[in-house]
Amino acid sequence: MSTIMQGVHIVLSMMIMMGVGYVLTGNHWFDEEFTNTIVKVILNISMPLMMLNTITSNFEKSSFLSMVKAAIIPFIAIIICYWVSILFSNMLKINSDSKGLYRTLFFNSNSIFMGLPINIALLGEVCVPYVLLYYIANTTCFWTLGISEISKDGAKRFGRRVEPIFSKDGFKKILSPSLFGYIAGIILVLLGIKLPLFLQDSSKSLGGLTTPLSMIFIGCILYKIKFSDVKLDKFNVSILIGRFIISPGIMLILTRIIPIPQMMRTVFVIQSAMPTMTSSAIVAKSYGSDEKKAVVSIGLTTVMFLIALPFYIWLLNM
Repeated sequence: MSTIMQGVHIVLSMMIMMGVGYVLTGNHWFDEEFTNTIVKVILNISMPLMMLNTITSNFEKSSFLSMVKAAIIPFIAIIICYWVSILFSNMLKINSDSKGLYRTLFFNSNSIFMGLPINIALLGEVCVPYVLLYYIANTTCFWTLGISEISKDGAKRFGRRVEPIFSKDGFKKILSPSLFGYIAGIILVLLGIKLPLFLQDSSKSLGGLTTPLSMIFIGCILYKIKFSDVKLDKFNVSILIGRFIISPGIMLILTRIIPIPQMMRTVFVIQSAMPTMTSSAIVAKSYGSDEKKAVVSIGLTTVMFLIALPFYIWLLNM
């Protein structure tokens, strides 16, 4: 029950931060220019520093190298889920100007803000390295495949040429500051370089702005969404199926085929069943995709996760 309550507390915390954005937008404190500024701050300052701080604070070179082989499992599972998202988006004939967003919402999970505290509540601090291992795979896939997919939406919506991911221009699109921060963190860990204390503290503090600013941004967008826009249509229902059935199902099967320790298996399955990544809404706004659809899906998957959590706990204890 404590794990379920932990999930409730996280969701309530998210709702309060979203509520700040919602209420202040309604009171005309926040306008379109403000939300655009939030997106710039998150993508160019707070998120890159959060990536840098998360990697350098939680890994040593020896521990990173000893676990890196196991990272192939979440990578394989996420990429399979990505292929399934392509199949679903084509089968369901998702609109071409939101197809990339749909795929990204389908295969990426909220592996840190919700994933880390839920796993700690369920399994204790000993699970943290495995949580971060999944985070590495999830983050890599989001800032490469996810960014590429979402950028296609903006190109189609505004009549621009869609660049293949392996083209020069396509490659430029995924080279975001967040990806640079993430890569820089891994390089520092591999070289055994510790940041000076003042840089550690400043990157931690500025990186810590990512979650509250993201939630405030989502609240701003929620204010602009009509209640009639929130519906269980093929877009949202299939994303719920993807996040809570297909993604953990792939991981369950994969971890049966590839033997790994039970603790690692449990963490990977729980991580694969997390709600969709909150950064999707920020990136959708930045790249010209449909951020309103992203916000609705984030809200639905977050609430539905609380309903699904007891089932996963029971399933993993079988």
